[in-house]
Amino acid sequence: MEARARPEDRHVARAPLMIRRVDAIPVALPLKKPMKMAGVTIDRAYNLLVRIEAQDGSVGWGEAASAPTMTGDTLGGLEAAVREHLGPLLIGRDARMRPALGRSLRAALLGNSGAHSAVEMALLDLAGQAAGLPIIDLIGGAARTEVAPMWLLGNASPDQDIAEAQAKQAEGFHFFKLKIGVKPLAAEIAATHAVRAALGPDVPLCADANCGLTIAAARRYAEETRAASLAFVEQPLAHDDLAGLAALTRVSPTPIGADEAIHSLADIDAHARAGVGGVSLKLIKCGGMAAALQAAILCERQGLAVNIAAKIAESSIASAAAVHLACAVPTIDWGVSLTHFYLAEDLARRPLPMGDHGVSLPRGAGLGIEVDEDAVARFRVK
Repeated sequence: MEARARPEDRHVARAPLMIRRVDAIPVALPLKKPMKMAGVTIDRAYNLLVRIEAQDGSVGWGEAASAPTMTGDTLGGLEAAVREHLGPLLIGRDARMRPALGRSLRAALLGNSGAHSAVEMALLDLAGQAAGLPIIDLIGGAARTEVAPMWLLGNASPDQDIAEAQAKQAEGFHFFKLKIGVKPLAAEIAATHAVRAALGPDVPLCADANCGLTIAAARRYAEETRAASLAFVEQPLAHDDLAGLAALTRVSPTPIGADEAIHSLADIDAHARAGVGGVSLKLIKCGGMAAALQAAILCERQGLAVNIAAKIAESSIASAAAVHLACAVPTIDWGVSLTHFYLAEDLARRPLPMGDHGVSLPRGAGLGIEVDEDAVARFRVK
């Protein structure tokens, strides 16, 4: 007769991880130098941190950049969303119950994808630390263990772009993105060829217009940079110009990507029908890790390339989450953009480093980084 299982042999569920406090912390982080792109110049990053504390004293962190022209999230709006709507719903709840918590939070607050992302990130960090597991193990496991981040170039002259690119190559960067839609079109075409000539034919190079071109300018740029063999041109047109985008993809010799236009699975489907070659996925646009993973799986099914990106400029908190995401998704054919590298000061005691082959998946529990709470206090917006 089969022996009955003894009580001491049965799986014992972990104790609940009860939440006692949720803080929404606005910060302003200085960049090493201003980043100029179509429509805006950024010299300081206004981000929201979410700090979730459990009854046992353990803490999880999340971060989302304000992005008024991308997600509609202002710093004040992010703070209010967490402080007044999302945070109170978490008090007294079990942080391990993320799917149920996510449903409650989404039912309580429509949109506000940046706030939802930062809260989910903090819950994942907290749960991972409590379990002694990295976030990658909580979201399905790793498809890769390191990523090769790209470097953004947006200087006043081609010579400055070339000098910066060569310096960054010495630091380990081997994928570059040109910011376009800022200078006269002829100058940007010339700069693209100059950078390509300096880097050689084998270094991946792409361009990002941040919605800054007309369809005529986008067609001219794509055609006249054909010999530069760009991997893709990202978001050349306004985010809602699907008709123009479809017309452009039919004639462009270079794959066209979508970024500012991608916020949902429906957006991915619509842009696949419009003929784009790939999309950029950001946690703040998708609304968090779970939604971004779904989006990446849909991209694979649609045959779309994927770029995983953080917003300019998030600290190592959000960059660590982006690395976990980039290591979990099926493919990252169009690279990874990590933006803590552009900050004059980070919020992690040891910012994510650039290694010989890129940035490695953090192996510590949760996000795998240690937040410097003194730095958080120093950069807090009062």
